[in-house]
Amino acid sequence: MPRILTSQTSEDELTEHNAKMFGSPKERLEFYRREIHYETAILANRTDAYLAAQSFLVIAFASCMGNLNPEWGKLFTLFVPPFLALLGLLSTLNAWPGIRAAYDIIDHWYYKQSELLRSEPVMGMAYDESPLFCERESTHKGYRKALLFSVRTPWIFATFWIVLGLWAIAIQLTDPFG
Repeated sequence: MPRILTSQTSEDELTEHNAKMFGSPKERLEFYRREIHYETAILANRTDAYLAAQSFLVIAFASCMGNLNPEWGKLFTLFVPPFLALLGLLSTLNAWPGIRAAYDIIDHWYYKQSELLRSEPVMGMAYDESPLFCERESTHKGYRKALLFSVRTPWIFATFWIVLGLWAIAIQLTDPFG
């Protein structure tokens, strides 16, 4: 099996490189925390924009379903609400990659932070010998629970729009009271 030979980087060179880049573990931790904060703000903004768009679509859908015009109301409610449901589904599919990417980047920076705190135990200790960051904050389980709303919301809305779109068509094509 062929192997690619690369130069070995010594531990001293790696330490020197890290010292030039960050200066100290504290600066590295501050950098990781800033990146986590920045990406969390991006995720929150994407989630807010997504929810605002979805809420307008839900209002438009409900308004269209309430159309009682005797001349063209039945035809209108047959086509427009399913179209809005499709638009909501496409909007969800379009928003998902950006939300997931922000989540993955946050996951990466939390991993880097936890590895730093694991490799530099002094970093986690405050003046009174209690941890600066508790285990819940520096493990995957802790922060992932906080981000679940942003990650799950698109899938909940995708299901919502599929069910609502099918229901809108079914209710117009069948006469449940006749």
